[in-house]
Amino acid sequence: MRRSVSIVAGAVAALALAGTAGAVGWTQTSRSESREVGTWHEAPAVAASPTVDLAPPPAESAQVKDDQDGRQQVGEVLRLNKRIGYGRPEREVFSYPQASYVKLHFRSMVLRPGDYLTVSDAAGQESYRYDAPAAVNPTAPSDKWAMSVTGDTAVLEIHRGPGAEVGAAAGTLGVQVDKVAKGFSRSEQAQAPVDRLLRPGLTGREESICGGDQSSDAVCYKSSDPVAYTRSLAIARLLINGTELCTGWRVGAKNRLITNNHCFSSSADAYETEVWFNYQCAKCGGYQVFKPTKVWGDKVISTSHVYDYTLFTVENFASVQKYGYLTLDTARPARNQELYVPQHPAGEPTRIAGRLGDKAGTCAVVDNAFDGYATNSDVSYYCDTEGGSSGSPVLSRRTNKVVALHHFGGCPNSGVRGDLLATKLKSYL
Repeated sequence: MRRSVSIVAGAVAALALAGTAGAVGWTQTSRSESREVGTWHEAPAVAASPTVDLAPPPAESAQVKDDQDGRQQVGEVLRLNKRIGYGRPEREVFSYPQASYVKLHFRSMVLRPGDYLTVSDAAGQESYRYDAPAAVNPTAPSDKWAMSVTGDTAVLEIHRGPGAEVGAAAGTLGVQVDKVAKGFSRSEQAQAPVDRLLRPGLTGREESICGGDQSSDAVCYKSSDPVAYTRSLAIARLLINGTELCTGWRVGAKNRLITNNHCFSSSADAYETEVWFNYQCAKCGGYQVFKPTKVWGDKVISTSHVYDYTLFTVENFASVQKYGYLTLDTARPARNQELYVPQHPAGEPTRIAGRLGDKAGTCAVVDNAFDGYATNSDVSYYCDTEGGSSGSPVLSRRTNKVVALHHFGGCPNSGVRGDLLATKLKSYL
């Protein structure tokens, strides 16, 4: 059974894990996405929670990465060994002060029928429920990542249903958490290496912020540039492998999202990718963030290394339709055409580069026949981007359509031409 996800405003979030051994089913409901949860600012230093029993090594990469794979690292994986339930404590708190998210990994999950598990944030505003599988092999590892919770604390709890006492079976029952991914705080993110993809032939010294950073929180545009703000709602923060980031966005009215091929290229990768919509600051220049709507990636429909795109679907598509979609421009943009780029640079809540009224030479087309992986495949520009911006849409201020899929840094930065992608993807959209 596959995961199916639905968001229902006004209901406490719940995620159900059900099915037979080797198969997982998911359902999710959540509160209104306008509620503020989590904090992006630097909180006062607080001692780590004594309930977290860390075992060496203290940290590991989510996977062995190429030095320049273009995905921005936004967290780290900590190894631990915590077991709860059935003769052990039935509640465990995983707290990492200032972390931007916490994501638990289950080594095993063997529950009595009728019992269920929840993973929630500290306030209970974001919560995911896992029901006991209909059948399970207690000796087989579950090896499942839970959906992350926004903020620095995850509360894991077993809830006992009605029925007979467990008795002798208690030794085989329980939940084991063997690792946790925690998102970097803002100060940690600032110290993380910038991992952006540079076009072939560059040295790696080039910066993707061209001059001073001219990008701003998306919400800063809500009144002054409502069209750009509305378009920015269609982008998503992609949490890949629990600790890596790219940007993606809805392309067309169907269940279709697009990002870079260098972000991921297979359905197996898409299936383990969290797709966050509405991850943005509540106030311009502020630090509080709205609770995002999170769905899982599903299937890759089409992908290309040369044109550096991956077109994919998500589960629970109905819950993200309200954020709207973007359209690929079928015409190549003219030189000096003004642009704007909604994105998730370095793991930040949504920002937009390219203010209304910026003139050519800042966020504008420099070359509309720029070489990427193929001759004349790209559009170049000086719009500010960072690691994590890979996969962002580059929109024309004249048409408010996507003229490029951002993928390379280097000042000028560049993206694959939207008109080429429109032709290649026409049959899928």
